[in-house]
Amino acid sequence: MVSSILETENGLKSINRKAMKLKKIINKNFPFPRYTALTFCPWVFIREDSKEDYTSKVERHETTHALQQRETLWLFFLLIYGLEYIIKLPFCGFDHCKAYKSVSFEQEAYEHEAETYYNDVRKHYAWLGYVFSVKE
Repeated sequence: MVSSILETENGLKSINRKAMKLKKIINKNFPFPRYTALTFCPWVFIREDSKEDYTSKVERHETTHALQQRETLWLFFLLIYGLEYIIKLPFCGFDHCKAYKSVSFEQEAYEHEAETYYNDVRKHYAWLGYVFSVKE
């Protein structure tokens, strides 16, 4: 794991734990239409017809998912993601988009995807802070 001391914008020092370089796989069929990318740590699958949409912002979003997957041992990521989606679906009026954006992993990734250094300084299990919230 790569570690270094990083000074943040507010002058605080933190440990840079970013050791994840995603391996990009561009293909025609995966992920599903309407999605730009899907991460299965350490690979990120990018739809060929969406590769122009794979920006640094999307890469940060997918890197957050890779870190989440690593800290939940990947299998638990899938289990937690699926259960959370199913549980939150009725609270979202059975709206797929709202339920998807209410999953704690997605909330963390979306909330911080614009922050260039977030994945360098994020705390382990930061997604737990979103478990009991539902997106409107």
